[in-house]
Amino acid sequence: MAVEVLGAHRIISPRLHRRKRKMAAGVLHSASLAGICSFTPTTDKWNICRLISSHRHSMVSQNSSSAAAIGFSTTSSSGTYGESKRVWVWTESKQVMTAAVERGWNTFVFPSQSRELADEWSSIALIDTLFIEEGAILDGENRRVATMLEVANPKELELLQPEKALGENLVVDLLDWQVIPAENIVAAFQGSGKTVFAVSKTALEAQVFFEALEHGLGGVILKIEEVKALLDLKDYFDRRDEVSNILSLTKAVVNRVQVAGMGDRVCVDLCSLMRPGEGLLVGSFARGLFLVHSECLESNYIASRPFRVNAGPVHAYVAVPGGKTSYLSELKAGKEVILVDQKGHQRTAIVGHVKIETRPLILVEAKRDSDDQTFYSILVQNAETVALVCPSKVAEPSLTLAAERELQKTAIPVTSLKVGDEILVRLQGGARHTGIEIQEFIVEK
Repeated sequence: MAVEVLGAHRIISPRLHRRKRKMAAGVLHSASLAGICSFTPTTDKWNICRLISSHRHSMVSQNSSSAAAIGFSTTSSSGTYGESKRVWVWTESKQVMTAAVERGWNTFVFPSQSRELADEWSSIALIDTLFIEEGAILDGENRRVATMLEVANPKELELLQPEKALGENLVVDLLDWQVIPAENIVAAFQGSGKTVFAVSKTALEAQVFFEALEHGLGGVILKIEEVKALLDLKDYFDRRDEVSNILSLTKAVVNRVQVAGMGDRVCVDLCSLMRPGEGLLVGSFARGLFLVHSECLESNYIASRPFRVNAGPVHAYVAVPGGKTSYLSELKAGKEVILVDQKGHQRTAIVGHVKIETRPLILVEAKRDSDDQTFYSILVQNAETVALVCPSKVAEPSLTLAAERELQKTAIPVTSLKVGDEILVRLQGGARHTGIEIQEFIVEK
C-alpha cells in the first residue's frame, strides 16, 4: 500500500482497505496518497525510526517478527546510535491514532478485548494491529510477535536474560523505575540479536529508554491518550535527525579587523567536551554565522577548557536545534545548542553554565569572493584564546613540514587575524521571528 514517508496521511477508504487484504503476500501494491504514489511490499510491517543513516526516509523489508517501515536519521548528543529504533503506539484515542499515522507510526497495540476497535481503525487507516494476550503480543493471525514481561524489582531484572526471551522481540514494563533497569537491560541484551521494547507513558520516558548507556533500547511502546506526548516524541526524532546531516559551511575572506571597545560577552560552558575544529555558530547577523572555536586547544596563557566557547557579546545569534537561532543572552543551563566541526558535522550539546562579563571586543568582518556586496560580521572578546575556524586544506607531498602544519591548522586566534585570512561561515536566511527563519524583507547592517 502506498505511503509517502514524511507528512503523507496513511488514511484510506474502506474500499481500498478491502482491496489491500485480498492481495497475495509478496505482491507489490500501490495507491495514491496526497497525490504521491509509491510502493511497499506486503511483508513490510511495524515502524522503525532510524537514528543513524543518511538523511533519507527508506522502506526496508525484514522478516515477520521484526519488520520495516519509516526511517528517520538522527545522532545523539554524545555519540552515534547504530541500531534502528521502533515506536509502537498503545492508545484508545482516535486523535492519537490519526496523529501517529500522519507522522509515519502505524503499528498499534491493543488489549485482546479491543479487537473491535482495531477492526474499526483498520477500516479507515493503513495500520498494523498487535494484540496483548497472556504475556504475549500477537499479530492479526495469532502469531507471536513479542513476549511481554513486567519487571517490578531487582530480582526480576536479574532473571531477564536473552536466552530466556521467547522470539526476537521482548516488551518490558518497568513500572515505576526506569533509568538503571534500562541500562542493565541494554548491557545484558547487547549483541544478542533481540530487540527490547519498554512501555513508556511520556516522550521523556521514551527518550530515557532510547539513550540508556548511549545505545539505548531497541524501541518503545508509547502508551498514551494525549496527542502532545506523541508530538513531543516526534520532535525528539526530528532534532536527532537534523544533527545527522552535514551542514554546508562556506569559505569567507576577512576584509576588516577592528578593535571595538568594551562590551558584555558570553562564555558558554557545555556538558560535552569538544574536539579541535569544533565550536558554535555565532554571528551579529543571522544571515551569516561564524564558526567560533572552543577553548580545547592548548595555550601558553591559560589551561585548556574543552567544554567552553567564548562565543561573543550578548546580542549575537547562536545556532540551536531545529534550524533556529537564539540570542547568546538567552542561553542558560539546560538549553541545547548545535556544535559544528570544520567539516560540517554537527551534534547537539546541553548548556551547563553561562558566564557574562565585560571584556574588550574586536570586530571581524568577512565576505565571499563571489559576493562583494554582502558582508558578515561578528564581535568577540579580544583575547588569544578566542579563535575562528578556518577551512581545512589538503596538503601536497612536496610541501615542507612547516607549510603542511599551516595547511592543517583548524583555527586562527582573533588576535592574529588579518585581512585576507580565510574563515568558515554558515549562510542562511536573515529574517527571523523568535529565532525561526521567515520569508520577509529585512536590512541588517
